[in-house]
Amino acid sequence: MARTFSLEEAQARMPEVKRLTEPVYLLAASLARETQDAEKDGDASRVEDLKARIQTLIEAWSESMQALGADVKGLWLVDFDSGDGYWCWAWPETDLSHWHSYEGGFRSRVPATERPVHGSVEGSVEGSVEGPVEA
Repeated sequence: MARTFSLEEAQARMPEVKRLTEPVYLLAASLARETQDAEKDGDASRVEDLKARIQTLIEAWSESMQALGADVKGLWLVDFDSGDGYWCWAWPETDLSHWHSYEGGFRSRVPATERPVHGSVEGSVEGSVEGPVEA
């Protein structure tokens, strides 16, 4: 079973996530620009080499994120399992401050402070009366 993280535990990993992500992102972006130039120049061999280097960088980054307990969900996008969804971060966000359900994915993420209370019915109104209490 995969490890689950409280928001605080996941946030504690973020300095390392960002430290590992930033230089890889910058290098991959530079290589992507070189790739475009090589494509314009018709240098197929150089294009192939650059694409292989980018792929190697991304794979190494992905492995480093997994070593921190994160699930890589896309390019420069990592999630930490919360037990009922994911704490979600994407480069270049400064903080880990979003959550989404297992089914919802990145597009359904909400601020972590708006994460539904475990066991609540989605769409319920906060502060609603839960019904009679039996004595």
